[in-house]
Amino acid sequence: MSQDKDPNAVALGRKGGLKGGPARAAKLTPQERRESARNAAIARWKNKEEEGGPQKSENSPPST
Repeated sequence: MSQDKDPNAVALGRKGGLKGGPARAAKLTPQERRESARNAAIARWKNKEEEGGPQKSENSPPST
């Protein structure tokens, strides 16, 4: 029951996706970029801890 995707639609979606990240970053203030990066790092560490990876150390980002 798989349907083939329209190649034109796929190309258009990819084109927008490639532009989106850099365009969004250019609009953010330095503080907003810093907050976004910090939240991403916290989320990555949280996932590591849930998987049984390294436990919190003095080098891990502070929890909020």
